[in-house]
Amino acid sequence: MIEIKNLVKKYNDKIILNGINADISDGEIFSIMGPSGSGKSTFIKCLVKLVFPDSGRIIVDGEDVLGGKNEFELARMRRNFGYLFQDGALFDSLNVMENVCFGLRYLTDIESSKYERIAKEKLSLVGLKDIQSLRVSELSGGMKKRVALARAIASEPKYILYDEPTTGLDPVSSEKISELIVSMQEKLDITSIVVTHDLKLAFTISDRIAMLHDGKFDLAGSPGDLKKSEDPFVKKFIKDSICHDMKDVKNK
Repeated sequence: MIEIKNLVKKYNDKIILNGINADISDGEIFSIMGPSGSGKSTFIKCLVKLVFPDSGRIIVDGEDVLGGKNEFELARMRRNFGYLFQDGALFDSLNVMENVCFGLRYLTDIESSKYERIAKEKLSLVGLKDIQSLRVSELSGGMKKRVALARAIASEPKYILYDEPTTGLDPVSSEKISELIVSMQEKLDITSIVVTHDLKLAFTISDRIAMLHDGKFDLAGSPGDLKKSEDPFVKKFIKDSICHDMKDVKNK
């Protein structure tokens, strides 16, 4: 379980996160939506101390993540998290297998003789087989996201953080990523925290959705709760998202 208590993050004098409180239960898919620049990516980066909050507490399985930790303790804590970056963040100089196994080399003590088996197993889980020798330049956008997901689950984390997982993808690839997020939760018993602007994705996969507005969660409830919400910000966000999606369809 992840407990967030009064989380605050500022950049210079601008408050990005303004006292966020939330509990994320084991095994759920918790999505975060909000306008661009509202602090969604900053929030999940705080969870693994890629960004350091100014105040507040983040408690993961009873342990305070923000407490004073040396590099060894921080690395141990981060092993519990897989991170799917918005652009995939694959290394062009490495092939697919080397990318998938990158975290194993630096975050675990797993023997290198097991890397190939792990890479093949995780690539198979995301629907990719026999591509471990391909270069990143040979992959489509959707394949890159799936390879990045295979890397995120290679060390068998308890939590996965998804940062805009469908950005830049065509509808077919977006649908595949949506299916994989649910599949990872079911097959691996993983807790997923998903930052997204994709309304269809959020409504399809989420157990709960939190709306980030003015540095706080305006509402954190089921997709049905959001659809029925009378909150002016939530209603406008949903309406604007639907209009934007319809415009994109017309332009294609």
